[in-house]
Amino acid sequence: MTNTRSPFLSSAVAVCPPELLDMARAAGAPRVAIARAGAPLPMQAAFEATQAGIMRPVFTGEPDAIHAQAKALGWDISGFPLIPATGEAESGKAAAEACGRGEADVLMKGNLHSDTFMRAALARDAGLRTGARLVHIFHISHPTGGRPLLLSDGAVNVQPNIETRHDATRAVVALLHTLGNAHPRVAFLSATESVLAAVPSSGEAAELAEWARANIPDASFAGPLALDLCLSPESAATKGLADDPVAGKADAIIVPDIVSGNAIFKSLVYLSGGCAAGIVMGAAVPILLTSRADPPAARLASAALAAICRKAV
Repeated sequence: MTNTRSPFLSSAVAVCPPELLDMARAAGAPRVAIARAGAPLPMQAAFEATQAGIMRPVFTGEPDAIHAQAKALGWDISGFPLIPATGEAESGKAAAEACGRGEADVLMKGNLHSDTFMRAALARDAGLRTGARLVHIFHISHPTGGRPLLLSDGAVNVQPNIETRHDATRAVVALLHTLGNAHPRVAFLSATESVLAAVPSSGEAAELAEWARANIPDASFAGPLALDLCLSPESAATKGLADDPVAGKADAIIVPDIVSGNAIFKSLVYLSGGCAAGIVMGAAVPILLTSRADPPAARLASAALAAICRKAV
């Protein structure tokens, strides 16, 4: 039989970074309101995060389904709160409002559609709006360790305007500071290192870099930079940017649209075995917008990131 697997796909298995788990444990396990928890994937993720000491679950949804899934895991959940709710909309509302009342510290998507979940998080009576725009950030690490790469926004904002990318830049720098990076390097992505009228993202990247230098302390910024110039010191040297504080060594990339962000994130996951922890920032609490395709390591890393980034919200 012909092997149809692409030779570009990595066989490496994603690994939740041990240092991320250590930081999460040191930060203290947050109370996580899980919207409609009664399904295998969210219950398995909650179980593993609870066992790792980085989560205290607050279940919402249909009690019979939640107890059935816990029983299948051999997990005694009698010591954790359970807020009965029926269906997607009611469960999302119950979880978001639990966070708004101060009964939970993190909001996590369970067995419901993303649009229903986010609509509940953004509802005025949920109490989670802060005035800031919601931005999604990936923390992507390699299976063998090393410096992680942060990426925004590859999951929430389709065509983020300049103001949304201002908020994304602030959020990325705040999270990197919380993770212990005292002076992060942030690149604004385009397809070129020159400002070209035919490439609108190049002019926007230059504008963003200038704004960020004037408004965000304790970080370095550069843009426009193509992806090779964000990541490769050799490319930076070849193109005369060896002395640039960001080129070839970016800690974070701010992308111009969801297509480029989503493509970079999935390339790092599927082509190099990266572990992508995802978090939505800008609300009163961190939001875990997990995907059915996320491997267990990414779900655990996302829970760890939520525990850590409470300080950056």
